Amino acid sequence: MSNLSKQVEHECDSSAGCNAIELLLHPREKDLGGFSVRRVLPAVQRKMVGPWIFFDHMGPAQFSAGEGINVRPHPHVNIATVTYLFEGEILHRDSVGSLQAIQPGDINLMVAGSGITHSERERPELTAIDHTLHGLQLWLALPEADEEIDAAFYHYPEADIPTAVVNDVAVRVMMGSAYGVTSPVKVFAKTLYVEAHLKAGQTLSLPDADERAVYVAKGKLKSKETEIAEYAMAIFSDQKGIVLEASVDSRIAIIGGENIGKRYIEWNFVSSRKERIEQAKEDWREGRFPLVAGDEHEFIPLPE
Repeated sequence: MSNLSKQVEHECDSSAGCNAIELLLHPREKDLGGFSVRRVLPAVQRKMVGPWIFFDHMGPAQFSAGEGINVRPHPHVNIATVTYLFEGEILHRDSVGSLQAIQPGDINLMVAGSGITHSERERPELTAIDHTLHGLQLWLALPEADEEIDAAFYHYPEADIPTAVVNDVAVRVMMGSAYGVTSPVKVFAKTLYVEAHLKAGQTLSLPDADERAVYVAKGKLKSKETEIAEYAMAIFSDQKGIVLEASVDSRIAIIGGENIGKRYIEWNFVSSRKERIEQAKEDWREGRFPLVAGDEHEFIPLPE
């Protein structure tokens, strides 16, 4: 998705938890025009978790026939976007020629690198009926050595994402390695992204990583005596042996990985260099980004 304002970092309600939890973030809803998202990262209190610099929980948004997602072409540099849906569908187009409908369980990985333009809309047959959109969209900051690689797009269907059962808990390892399985999704640094479904009373040990966080997309968890509410993100220390317990049936996302250093972010641009963001802004103003194949006539202007 595209940001509607220059400023990306936002104030989250936050609090300190138990010793293993460094911070609890409670996102505020942001209107993206026609539907809202819960934006957790980047927050003023915490900008990144491992290489992850952006975390949006979209919906669930209910659209009547004739309405839906209609995000015009917009640019990115020096990141990779990761889109994962619980419900609904998004039609992705980009300037490397990709045309891909993403459906629940699939992973779309779009590598912006030196620069890409993309749009997120819907197929006419979907827009023609009442429908729902619900999912997560995340951005990975690329390591400095990979920031300017060629733009690329990778689609991984649901069947390609490995699953495991850990202490009777169903997990999917979307990116990186955890619980004895490794995802085929391309990574550029040590990266962790896991989805888990816990029934009330079930427990799950967190996989080890330099930096880790847990987002509760549905339900409620406990870590020792600290409650992690629905729509909250708990930022954990690297302490080993941390166990989560579901207070009610819950759906969670675990993210993390290695710290790749400071990043600057403005609008849809992320980089280790401020001057690179300024160059990207100028390139977008002057029309120097490549066009989206099949969606060449509209664009989102740079917020001023």
